[in-house]
Amino acid sequence: MLSKKLQEAINEQINKEFFSEFLYLSMAAYCQQNDLDGVANYYLVQAQEEHFHAMKFFNFVIDKGGKVTLKSIDAPKTNFSSIIDTFEETQKHEQLVTKSINDLMALATKEDDYAVVSFLKWFIDEQVEEEATVTKLLGKLNIVDGKGEGLLMLDRELAARVFTPPPAA
Repeated sequence: MLSKKLQEAINEQINKEFFSEFLYLSMAAYCQQNDLDGVANYYLVQAQEEHFHAMKFFNFVIDKGGKVTLKSIDAPKTNFSSIIDTFEETQKHEQLVTKSINDLMALATKEDDYAVVSFLKWFIDEQVEEEATVTKLLGKLNIVDGKGEGLLMLDRELAARVFTPPPAA
């Protein structure tokens, strides 16, 4: 059974993950409206991943005999100044998610809830990958100044990305 404090914190994380999904859908729309369908695909896959993450937390709460409490989700940002801006926003957002996951881990450790600690380990590893990926992409975009042939090459590269749910542990 989850403590009340952990249950509330995980429910907050569920909402954060659903917000992430909406944010990435908003970024995908921006990209599609600017004829960058490959980058839009990157963000659509990100949205799928965030939905997967939210449901992973959702199911964990249920499996632990807890209650899932969904709250309103704020509207995501919809106006971006450039493709670089979307990736800078993505980087900041992923850093916030990392902090949130780390705070959850600190709480689970403080409460000696080793099932939650074990569960969160996957998310901690996932966030290292998320931040590294967006940092590399932002670096590439900055090299080509977010435009020209370099942007078109990156757009083509990101068009090939697909969502593959990780195997069950």
